[in-house]
Amino acid sequence: MIDIRKLESLVRLMVENDLTELDLKDGEETVTVKRGGKPVVLAAPAAAPTMALPAAPAPAAAPAAAAPAAPKADDDAGCIAVESPMVGTFYATPGPDKPPFVQVGAQIGPESIVCLVEAMKIFNEIKAEKSGTIHKILVKSGQPVEFGQKLFLIKPS
Repeated sequence: MIDIRKLESLVRLMVENDLTELDLKDGEETVTVKRGGKPVVLAAPAAAPTMALPAAPAPAAAPAAAAPAAPKADDDAGCIAVESPMVGTFYATPGPDKPPFVQVGAQIGPESIVCLVEAMKIFNEIKAEKSGTIHKILVKSGQPVEFGQKLFLIKPS
């Protein structure tokens, strides 16, 4: 049976880092914790209790003027996605008073830094790893992102 203090620590870790799902396996114990109003299931050798966590608060809506440009969907053909390499918080700028790393229409190379993803209080520079033109920005600054989530679409050059 899992120690309730460990479970509380896991839940606290999830809330502090805005995680939506956490899977852990230690020997015969397996713990899966999901946020967002869905039940938490603990699977151990004994009967598994179920507990519901409160949903994460919805992020405040940004003004329409701050939304990234959105070309038509058929214009996305041939685009390559830049995906998040980790779970964290997306930041388009290097600081609150700084301009964004890239904007729609910007020419980039494989070493171009396109954003930051904060995970566990560490800011990780995300490089394009591709050459081309930024076609679409798919997330807003301050928005939580998942591993593998598409952040940008790039038209290759």
